[in-house]
Amino acid sequence: MSVSRVRMAAVRNGRFKNGLCLSCIAGVLFFMVFSLWFGMNSDRDNVHPLLTHIIPAGHCTCQTSTTFNCSESLATLPKKQPSTPALSADWNFEFDRDKANVNLSPLQCKAAFPGLFEDPYRAAAFWDSQLGISTEHLDKIELKNGMARAIIHRGELYIVATKAAQEDHRKKILAILSSMHHALSATAGNRTQPSIEFIFSIEDRVDDISGTGHPIWALSRKASEESIWLIPDFGFWAWDNAANAIGPYNQVVDRIQRQEVTVPWSSKENKLVWRGKLSFAPKLRRNLLDIARDTSWGDVKEIVWSEKQNFLSMDDHCKYKFIAHVEGRAYSSSLKYRQACRSVVIAHKLQFIQHHHYLLQSTGPYQNFVEVERDFSDLPAKMEHLLENQDLAERIANNNVKTFRERYLTKAAEACYWRELWASWAKVFNAIITDSAMDRGLRFESFLLLESQKMMAFSHSNFRDV
Repeated sequence: MSVSRVRMAAVRNGRFKNGLCLSCIAGVLFFMVFSLWFGMNSDRDNVHPLLTHIIPAGHCTCQTSTTFNCSESLATLPKKQPSTPALSADWNFEFDRDKANVNLSPLQCKAAFPGLFEDPYRAAAFWDSQLGISTEHLDKIELKNGMARAIIHRGELYIVATKAAQEDHRKKILAILSSMHHALSATAGNRTQPSIEFIFSIEDRVDDISGTGHPIWALSRKASEESIWLIPDFGFWAWDNAANAIGPYNQVVDRIQRQEVTVPWSSKENKLVWRGKLSFAPKLRRNLLDIARDTSWGDVKEIVWSEKQNFLSMDDHCKYKFIAHVEGRAYSSSLKYRQACRSVVIAHKLQFIQHHHYLLQSTGPYQNFVEVERDFSDLPAKMEHLLENQDLAERIANNNVKTFRERYLTKAAEACYWRELWASWAKVFNAIITDSAMDRGLRFESFLLLESQKMMAFSHSNFRDV
């Protein structure tokens, strides 16, 4: 064979090897990318723990967690509140009598729910340092899907605009507006509520709507999102979807209370229960699944909603002594349902804040939940401690009920929160709302009568021209 032929053969052989090498690299890269995609999007328990370990945290990356200390507020609850000329010395919040009383006075609200209004006070202080909120601030906010703009004037609620991408958005917006109207109607006769204009979002995350830095009312926020004003979530009014009809929150509470008459603490399953959709926060939720797997105390399973695989109703969760709570792509709206149970809520360090989180206590005599690390590495040790100390576990469960189900998550507390939010907003809202505002919005009662499709992209300016 000539030298030239040998060289040509060597070149062809080298090209073949290079091509084969590139194909192998491409194959490995494809396998890695597919594996990561599969691990992050599968809702089934079919991902190896090693893959869970390398899945990126994504939106669940947590630089800081949020811990509050309102123990002083909780310490006042068993005691009689100090009397004032407008507050009888004999008055004290009683769950059975006052839980649905949406007409408590401002003094009664503050006496009954110390610590509940911390976030409106915080937000007002922040915006006061920014020289207040103007209509120009609101006009700069682009109304995106899942948002609404409204006015309260002379004790009435007016809808300026709403935008919804689908029926889910429409229902959530309507639930928030209904909650506000319910709290407003209790005091509409004397028209004492301030005149204000505002924008709210029902999206899970503020950055879903590019809301960071704007004065937006939202369901949750991170500690760094100081411009945001927190509102109670839509589920306090009612919630249902195609997969899970839940109903009004106080109806859920009533069902759980009746159930716990026949299933007291001593009769509950001595296990930790959790059900959820894994792809909402794959790294976070799969860590819980892997750590609880094959333990004597774990009943932790994924839900595949299309099949209702492993489904448990909210009521059924309360048949367990221990209930895990895990954030999703943002906050998880299921916390309030777990707090309705006389059970120990076990939650990782939370990244997202809801309006009532200031009352969460992870230590001390008023401890009402158990906190673990975000990777659940200390969950086995804490579960063993609780299982070995049933009196401690029962005390935490009782504190959970006393704090949340029987006080801070009642209809009365929600109405008080709305009115304190409006008052705090009014202190930093610089615009003057006149009677002409009534021409800029549609009364809530009339808005309710619109066809669903018209609610999806409602603008009162366009509505008037029709």
